[in-house]
Amino acid sequence: MGLHRSDNSCDPTPPTGPLAMALYEALFLALLVGAHAELPGCKIRVTSKALELVKQEGLRFLEQELETITIPDLRGKEGHFYYNISEVKVTELQLTSSELDFQPQQELMLQITNASLGLQFRRQLLYWFFYDGGYINASAEGVFIRTGLELSRDPTGRMKVSNVSCQASVSRMHAAFGGTFKKVYEFLSTFITSGMRFLLNQQICPVLYHAGTVLLNSLLDTIPVRSSVDDLVGIDYSLMKDPVASTSNLDMDFRGAFFPLTEKNWSLPNRAVEPQLQEEERMVYVAFSEFFFDSAMESYFRAGALQLSLVGDKVPHDLDMLLRASYFGSIVLLSPAVIDSPLKLELRVLAPPHCTIKPAGTTISVTASVTIALVPPDQPEVQLSSMTMDARLSAKMALRGKALRTQLDLRRFRIYSNQSALESLALIPLQAPLKTLLQIAVMPMLNERTWRGVQIPLPEGINFVREVVTNHAGFLTIGADLHFAKGLREERLGGTAAGRGEAGRCGHQYGCLFRKRENMVKAARGLSVGTMCPAP
Repeated sequence: MGLHRSDNSCDPTPPTGPLAMALYEALFLALLVGAHAELPGCKIRVTSKALELVKQEGLRFLEQELETITIPDLRGKEGHFYYNISEVKVTELQLTSSELDFQPQQELMLQITNASLGLQFRRQLLYWFFYDGGYINASAEGVFIRTGLELSRDPTGRMKVSNVSCQASVSRMHAAFGGTFKKVYEFLSTFITSGMRFLLNQQICPVLYHAGTVLLNSLLDTIPVRSSVDDLVGIDYSLMKDPVASTSNLDMDFRGAFFPLTEKNWSLPNRAVEPQLQEEERMVYVAFSEFFFDSAMESYFRAGALQLSLVGDKVPHDLDMLLRASYFGSIVLLSPAVIDSPLKLELRVLAPPHCTIKPAGTTISVTASVTIALVPPDQPEVQLSSMTMDARLSAKMALRGKALRTQLDLRRFRIYSNQSALESLALIPLQAPLKTLLQIAVMPMLNERTWRGVQIPLPEGINFVREVVTNHAGFLTIGADLHFAKGLREERLGGTAAGRGEAGRCGHQYGCLFRKRENMVKAARGLSVGTMCPAP
């Protein structure tokens, strides 16, 4: 009696039919998208350690913006009393409790509770022919503000504040009236403080919305997106997707690719390892992949900058004598008449250099041709030799302010001939002199340029301090703390305060009454009289 399997769970035959075709198409599209997805060459992480410093600057900026609040005049009549409250100004913000946090949906959330605002305003009271005026201090207490900034990527790859949410309220107002009409003001204080509290509640959120969408965006506009590094190459720091916030950090992915200025549409495919950011001990971490540095070197290569020609006096004297002695036989055989002509030494990089980042350090591999020739005046060059040079440079990265700088050092050097092994042996005596030439003539030129550095994507007025560089397999990270060289308000563009309303304008009936009464009082005291109200 045999056993019979009624199921086909182990049947190796692939499924067929419309459902199977749909699954294959979905898998193919997923692989296609994954194959063409571009990886970032630069990443930046802002950790929760930076929030306290950002909060301090943000609150200072908030206080300065609240001082621009414009509150309309309060005018009214109670019986025979005419009152006018004008020129209301916010003078200070006093905080009891404030918190700044990362929010996965909102990016940045600032909450202020139980704060108080100091205010100053001008009071005016008219009762029949009696007039009273002056300035008085007041306070708005129990101030609650909750505002969130939503960050996103705009079509040009720039980071923007795309939305500002806001909730604000003032629990109570208090004003200490004094003077002859103190009792009258206390009688009217309920109307005055209630009206001021209502108007203040209406003004806080519009000011914060303007500060976020206009003023902070003008600060974010100072972050370079596509800009020139020098006369030859530029760099693309376009944001690749919207910033991603968690409860402990904010991550941003930048393209981080160089390009020749003469080929602005050229792009080097990114096949490097994607940089990873895991640390959270410092305020900010910046990661650069090998692609970041490879794109820089290939851009300079395509721009024709990786070549050097030394002629005549530019060639060190000892090396000149050694080369002439080494190639004396060739000179006599080729052209004895040019034996005293200036010597020319030309170095030309044959292929874009390549950067390799390992935990032990960063190296740059270079392959170049070395051509030795005589340059007789008004005659063609006489080539004496052509050889290939392999060099390996060590690179040390540093972050100073907002500039990523590199210090290069020649570690390995080898010259050989592509013609024959015998000729390569004959070049051995030139190895040490040519290496010395590179160290004393070429490396200082390279370091002068690389130490100038390239700016990383940070707003103006913010710098890095206390940097620590860590190498990984295929990328490096730089952890640092932030330093605000200037306040946020000093750095942002535009943002002038709006006008202070229409306080005291003669066109209003109460304003005219107070203007006339002030003029009568000044005239009685022998003071100059202001302009009277124009006739309607």
